[in-house]
Amino acid sequence: MDRGVFLSGYNMDSYTSGSCKELGIHSQTVQRVSAEYATRRKQFNKSKLRWRKSFGSSRALGWIPINTGASKWKNGQVFHNGQHYSVWDSYGLSQYRFRSASFSEDARGRWYFNVAVDVEQRQSKGTSSVGIDLGCKTAATCSDGRQISGRWYREMEGKLSAAQRAGNKKRAKAIHAKVSNRRKDGLHKFSRTLVDENAAIFVGDVNVKGMAKTKMAKSSLDAGWGMFKTMLEYKCNHAGVVFEVVNEAYTTQTCSRCGSIAGPKGYAGLNKRSWKCGDCGASHDRDINAAINIRERGHALLGVEIPAFRHREDVKLPYQTLDKAYRRGL
Repeated sequence: MDRGVFLSGYNMDSYTSGSCKELGIHSQTVQRVSAEYATRRKQFNKSKLRWRKSFGSSRALGWIPINTGASKWKNGQVFHNGQHYSVWDSYGLSQYRFRSASFSEDARGRWYFNVAVDVEQRQSKGTSSVGIDLGCKTAATCSDGRQISGRWYREMEGKLSAAQRAGNKKRAKAIHAKVSNRRKDGLHKFSRTLVDENAAIFVGDVNVKGMAKTKMAKSSLDAGWGMFKTMLEYKCNHAGVVFEVVNEAYTTQTCSRCGSIAGPKGYAGLNKRSWKCGDCGASHDRDINAAINIRERGHALLGVEIPAFRHREDVKLPYQTLDKAYRRGL
């Protein structure tokens, strides 16, 4: 085979033939790993991949993919490759058919069973719309005034520093895992509430990767903006809610009442959390004002008022065509 040409997953199968018996795993798992390795190596154009590492260690975290139909729920346990695995079933897996699944390991050495299933689509009953401003002081601020702090790492930073100074790696890993779990739990609950109560959600196009390279990297990464937008997008998709990322330029400086650009500007104005418009005299909370402007830009993008469309009972469209219908002005 020519040098410099990446092996495909099919070609790698011949080199890994027979390894499943030695490792004690299903042959389909070996094939999935080979396909994943070949795909990511070609995607990132690298001869060697950097697998996800355990915190404070060079050991790669475990990951075992499972093909469709290779695992199922049996006798109150997960049955795979001739073995039963006890799991904490908090979702009632017995009523679902597994589409795809995998086993994964976290930094503390705990193994998790990840499964994708088909669930009945639940249409959102919300009739309003909301704009969301993403920030560092608060992770997300809505146009109706609701906020989520997004200070999960900051709140645990003192305990983490103490564990690291004491050389207690086990405790440090547990704190990192707790921070991650609290972040996911908070964002899941907040995003679910927004999807259930609204027909359209608009989020500012904050540059997540760009912010991660600045002095505000710790706060921006702690807020979990990318995770939050991902949650909103797939939940809106499933619930038939319109989701749009709009341009947020000058939203903090523009008065949401009169439209004049009279708000605090530049880095010097970042510490000003409230301001008063010099033209119309309206007082604004910095983040709420930005969220209102984002919502109005979303309305302008769709070209129709949200409640007027949602109350039309004669129009019943799936999500795939819902966004196009808004753009046509139905």
